[in-house]
Amino acid sequence: MADKLNRFEGKAALVTGGSRGIGLGIAQAILNEGGQVLITGRKQDSLDEAAKELDAGDRLLTLAGNASQDDHRQEAIDLVLSKFGRLDHVVGNVGINPYYGSTLDIPLDSARKILDTNIVSTLGLVQQAWHAWMKDNGGSVVIVASVAGLRSAGPIGIYGTSKAGLIQLTKQLSIDMAPKVRVNAISPAVIKTRFAEALYAENEQEVADSYPLKRLGIPEDIGATAAFLLADDSGWITGQNIVVDGGALHTPKV
Repeated sequence: MADKLNRFEGKAALVTGGSRGIGLGIAQAILNEGGQVLITGRKQDSLDEAAKELDAGDRLLTLAGNASQDDHRQEAIDLVLSKFGRLDHVVGNVGINPYYGSTLDIPLDSARKILDTNIVSTLGLVQQAWHAWMKDNGGSVVIVASVAGLRSAGPIGIYGTSKAGLIQLTKQLSIDMAPKVRVNAISPAVIKTRFAEALYAENEQEVADSYPLKRLGIPEDIGATAAFLLADDSGWITGQNIVVDGGALHTPKV
């Protein structure tokens, strides 16, 4: 086994949507390597459960609230700075998908909510982190997108559209925030989380068999990728979208 890395020792991170699934996996990866993390989520009880699982003592903070609200995002940033004294890494992992069906039938209010939460709130998070710390001190950002943003997405079409927007936003921010801050995205395929459960719950083995690597992704897969992109190991990588999909995206369709 390789020696444990300590790439985040003395560093502080903010991970939105960190109470479960991919966000929790990313927070765990940072904490495992000595970092300090604040995770946000909608419900305090879910955050309390996550805190027990992460078991990181005073290196972990939690804050409940709605990521689409400016005041909540600012409160999270202020809390990181007041408790940890710095904000080196930001992970935008907020994503909703309240509609499943034809894009032609989605209520426009639902479409607006998806785009506002998934894209605009992520932009707001990065803007606020930039002005509060990163503009003067540097750092790195990871935005969680999806393979749904790289191809037509069937009954989750507007969700896919929002993720395509995040991939483009990543490219734009990587220019606007250079050279102080690096910005990259991760596009997972189906990860075994509660959020994605509807995509595999009834036929998990069949779904897994459709992937060249013959398994679904797990949050640790994304956590490891995020840790690499956040850390100095990837110091000459910015504006990239890293696909983590078990080989699915380039598998020929018969």
